[in-house]
Amino acid sequence: MYPRFMSNGVVGFLNLLSLLASIPIIGAGLWMARSGTTCEHTLQMPLLIIGFVILVVSLVGFIGGCFNIVWALWVYLVVMLCLIATLMAFTAFGFVITAHGGGVAVPGHKYEEYRLEGYSPWLRDRVKDPRYWRTIKSCIFSSRTCEKIASWTPMDYLVKDLSPVQSGCCKPPTSCVYNVETVAPQDPDCYKWNNAPTLLCYDCDSCKAGVLEDARRTWHKVSLLNVVALLLLVLFYSVGCCAFRNARREDELYHYPYGHHPGMHKFWPRRHNNYWWCC
Repeated sequence: MYPRFMSNGVVGFLNLLSLLASIPIIGAGLWMARSGTTCEHTLQMPLLIIGFVILVVSLVGFIGGCFNIVWALWVYLVVMLCLIATLMAFTAFGFVITAHGGGVAVPGHKYEEYRLEGYSPWLRDRVKDPRYWRTIKSCIFSSRTCEKIASWTPMDYLVKDLSPVQSGCCKPPTSCVYNVETVAPQDPDCYKWNNAPTLLCYDCDSCKAGVLEDARRTWHKVSLLNVVALLLLVLFYSVGCCAFRNARREDELYHYPYGHHPGMHKFWPRRHNNYWWCC
């Protein structure tokens, strides 16, 4: 391959890979839409949007890079620049809202407990919305998260670990004291606990904190992956700029084979034998 068209071939190859990678992303989003697990609906739309955007952008970049289509490469670069800016903002937002939080160790136990006030205001406002919290409670109940530990013995709670949701929603806070006369004030969640399987501690602040801890961990992982995706997008954009420059030069040579200036020597350049580097 001639050096001049090196970037065009590379951008075509890279976008072919990203086009193929978008297929399982779209498939996962469609599978979530058809599945009956309520919790997965929160990831369904972002997955579908990301998958379709990558598919369309990759297709445009592949066509423009392989066939030297100037307008296709121009659209590709504009959309890619918007994707980079959006992803940068999304990644920064993810790091900001996940900077706070984490569990508190419980002496004598392997699991941790979580406090709602330890999380970012944006996340706290989300779970304080009654409509949003009803959806989350339905999600937890449908996933049967608490049923998995319903048969645990007191010894199991000492030696086994709990997920954040199990720790906050499926049991009262460890500090709670029941069946004993006490005048000492207790955690407000102690009075919200109910043994009924449909109630448990689903309305406790500790349950909301457990949900936020799960969200925090997920956001943190996604943000780290976004950094890698951002670097790849910048690479694609850089190669795309070179391919756009190549395609524009080809277009100019095709329409103006004798050059723009009267003093230029009149010769007809062969379209595929010009050793011009793109960058």
